[in-house]
Amino acid sequence: MTGFSEAVNMTASELERWLDTDESKSVGQSDGGESVGHRSGRRIVDILGKKKADLTDADEEHMAKVVGYVHRHLAQRPSGDVEDTRWRYSLMNWGHDPLKP
Repeated sequence: MTGFSEAVNMTASELERWLDTDESKSVGQSDGGESVGHRSGRRIVDILGKKKADLTDADEEHMAKVVGYVHRHLAQRPSGDVEDTRWRYSLMNWGHDPLKP
């Protein structure tokens, strides 16, 4: 799957730690429960823990969804310092930290 390893620049352990934070849980679209992005982050952690040969079709579909989300969201970067913004927090839920070199 091209693009997933570029879109997801956080390690599984970095993403797991992030998903445990209040900031992570404070952003995203939700129907009263877990947000779509937070649920996606947990799925990404699972995918990152698999060998390529063990990926399912559903995993690959989710990987494509992640790539699309990250690319769309990066195009909407706000001006100024983004360190403590909902924009960055949302991206991080999807496995991408825009401040990571």
